[in-house]
Amino acid sequence: MPPRENQLDPAHAPTPFTAAQIREATPEGWSVETRTTRDGEVVERARTVFRDVDQDEVTMERHRLDDAGVPAGEVQARRVRWLDLQRHASFPIGITTVTPERIVTAVGEGDCLRYDVRGDHGTSVFWFALDHPGMPVRFEAGPAAGREVTEVVAYGASS
Repeated sequence: MPPRENQLDPAHAPTPFTAAQIREATPEGWSVETRTTRDGEVVERARTVFRDVDQDEVTMERHRLDDAGVPAGEVQARRVRWLDLQRHASFPIGITTVTPERIVTAVGEGDCLRYDVRGDHGTSVFWFALDHPGMPVRFEAGPAAGREVTEVVAYGASS
């Protein structure tokens, strides 16, 4: 279980990382590439690059990628606070179960915190890699038929 100081709301489970931990793990030019599948078929590939990093905020540039991994279409850029990125992993205690789990992903094998969050349309599952503060390395949501899985397939510095 994450430390209590990661708890943003008394009615929510602690988040896996603090805003400061996410900021420290996300230098200028850091990129995260993801692949989303539905029923085993790739439906989207994307790369997010972190720009204009400062103490409080970051600009996230999101590029959709074609089958060859080349950016395609318009870049979507938005300025966000580190605290808001932490808030994305703040879920109500009554519908959230947090357990440690070791998993294998495209970026390797590692220890994660698994968040199972029950909702009206089933349970969403988030795996947060303990050695990569930030977004989950894997996320599953939706009904069994049509279930979407988003997985980090690469991390690294970008130009």
